[in-house]
Order: sequence, then C-alpha cells, then structure tokens
Amino acid sequence: STVYDYVNRAMPFGNAQSLTDDEVYAITAYLLYLNDEVDEDFVLSSDNFAEARLPNEEAFKPDDRAEVEFAAFKEEPCMTECKPSVEITMRAAVLDVTPEETAAKAAAKAEEAQAAEPTPEAPTAEAPAVEVAEAPAADPALIKAGEKVFRKCKSCHQIGARAKNRVGPVLNGIVDGPAGAVDDFRYSKPMAAAAEAGLVWTESELSAFLGNPKGYMKGTKMSFPGVRKEEDIAALIAYLRDASE
Repeated sequence: STVYDYVNRAMPFGNAQSLTDDEVYAITAYLLYLNDEVDEDFVLSSDNFAEARLPNEEAFKPDDRAEVEFAAFKEEPCMTECKPSVEITMRAAVLDVTPEETAAKAAAKAEEAQAAEPTPEAPTAEAPAVEVAEAPAADPALIKAGEKVFRKCKSCHQIGARAKNRVGPVLNGIVDGPAGAVDDFRYSKPMAAAAEAGLVWTESELSAFLGNPKGYMKGTKMSFPGVRKEEDIAALIAYLRDASE
C-alpha cells in the first residue's frame, strides 16, 4: 500500500499524478515481481490487493512522526551559550563520492605503489597431461528459461562482453569460479571473508546461495530474497554459464 500510494502521488518524475489507476497497479505489481514476491503473470487489482503479503511486514510500524518527532522540531531553538567561533578543520577534495570510498581507493593505490616486485617462481616440472571430459551440451530451452529468470537480477547485475559493475558485481565466469573475484568491486565483509577462505561457486554452492542469499551468508549486502523454484535456479545457472562464454 505504501508503494501504491507513492507511485500514485509522486510518479512519474516531473509529471506526478498523471498515471491511471491501472498503470499504478501495473507498476506496483512489477516492483513486486522484481523482488520475486509474485509471478510474472500476476495481475494486481483492487480485488486481490490485500492478498499480496511482504516477508518483512512484521517489521513495519505505524508512522508516529507527528507525535514523536514533529513536536521537537516546533520547539524554540537554543540561542544561548553558543561557541565563540566556528572553524573549518577539513575540506573535501573530491565531491562526487563518499569519503569512505575515496579513502579506500586511495589506500589501495598507495599499497599497490609500495608493493615490492613479485618474487619469480621457481620453474616446476611439467605435469602429465590429463584428459578432461567434455561438459554435456547445453540445453537451449534451459538457457532460454534461465535468461527469463535473470530478469530478476538485471537491476543489480550485468553479464556478457560489455558488462559493468552496478549495485552488484558483473557475473561473468561466476559458475565454478572463485567467490569475490571481480576487480574494482567492493564486496561485503562476509563475502570477502568467504573469498579469502577459498569459496568456489560450484553448482551446489551457487544453488544454495541463489535459493536463500541471506540464509546462506549472514550479513551479505544482497537484498534479493532468493529464487524460490529449484527448476528456476537450475535454469539461471545454465544461463549464467552460457552467457559467460
């Protein structure tokens, strides 16, 4: 209801309150679909509006700002015992990023500059050739189904030759690849720790993560609730493997 109210009153930007009721219902339903709360053929209307339940609704609370906060803002400001002077102690050099990100990047560059040349590795004897069995041919229908499931991921992730990091890292080579391996992406502490521990995204590990990201890895920044159907997870993994090649 909060989403519906916001869309109805404030969207689209620059032309608020120009949407029809059906358009507001459609946008609200699409947002529910992006968060994997409803299926793609779900149609939201006044008849089934109350049937859509959110998994975090128990954490909601009434808006009590009028009673709790607004009264404090209406009080007379304190105008006594002020500091004799105000002094600027620091100025930002870069204004389009947060200080934390800037400091982290600067520290990383400094560490790279100070790093010593890597010690050349001693030559090792060539290992005997090992025949690797060819992977089974990909199922085009499964890949196509996975591409459809990937729509739920596209708002945060990209994959393919021109993919770039967004809210989440690019997903090229993720299947059977090491966790936390994308350069220039700032992973959460739990994901960085898992990467350091040697986590590899095998199909079984990736399936468990995609099914319940927060349950699999406590503290992950990934807000996606997970893919519910096992067949959708299998299709998504097939697509991720194929799109990376």
